[in-house]
Amino acid sequence: MKEALVITGASKGIGLATAKLFRERGAVVVNLSRSRCEQEGVLNLTVDLTLAGFERRVEAPLLQAIAGCERLVLVHNAAVLEQDSADAGSPDVLRRALEVEVVAPTVLNRLLIPKMPQGSSVVYVGSTLSEKAVSGIYSYVVAKHANVGMMRATCQDLLGRGVHTVCVCPGVTDTETLQKRVAGDAKTLEVLRSITGEGRLIEPQEIARVIAFAADHPVLNGTLIHANLGQKEN
Repeated sequence: MKEALVITGASKGIGLATAKLFRERGAVVVNLSRSRCEQEGVLNLTVDLTLAGFERRVEAPLLQAIAGCERLVLVHNAAVLEQDSADAGSPDVLRRALEVEVVAPTVLNRLLIPKMPQGSSVVYVGSTLSEKAVSGIYSYVVAKHANVGMMRATCQDLLGRGVHTVCVCPGVTDTETLQKRVAGDAKTLEVLRSITGEGRLIEPQEIARVIAFAADHPVLNGTLIHANLGQKEN
């Protein structure tokens, strides 16, 4: 079976691990992001997902890359994580987060779902913060909550069409974004490790395997999957 993966933000972290996993199983992989995915064999379509009309730049090569596929997996992985708050946030930060995590997935859904054979899937990458919140990253939390609503609405709209959807919500994962946010603070890293059930950070490859599992199992249609090692509740 010819399988294709279209994924946003596959230049690092969970996206890169997912691109690598799908390449290893023989899929055509297309990355949509501002930065290149260095995994061998990945087609990189450079695009800024915050720009209106971005799809016009990538539509032709994207559709050509997936032509003839018997199964298409669309993974909405790209995200914006910046410091802001409800009382002192920048509207521009919120706009960027919503453009990348709400508007861009909607654009790609409209472009690609009509091309999906039965057995295909749409996977949203949410977060533990899709159902709870912490202070200081207001726009990220808002966008991740929106991912859940988008997945549930996608499920209802596609019932009976043979295309399923899942929202995978990673816990504290050892990505470049996390390391940048922590800025080498050993105490903060230890706190983050301590809230997981196993006292460690999650590896991006672990989340990639959950994404692939979600894509492979239509019985999960409309499901929210928390992949967080059993996170401790305060």
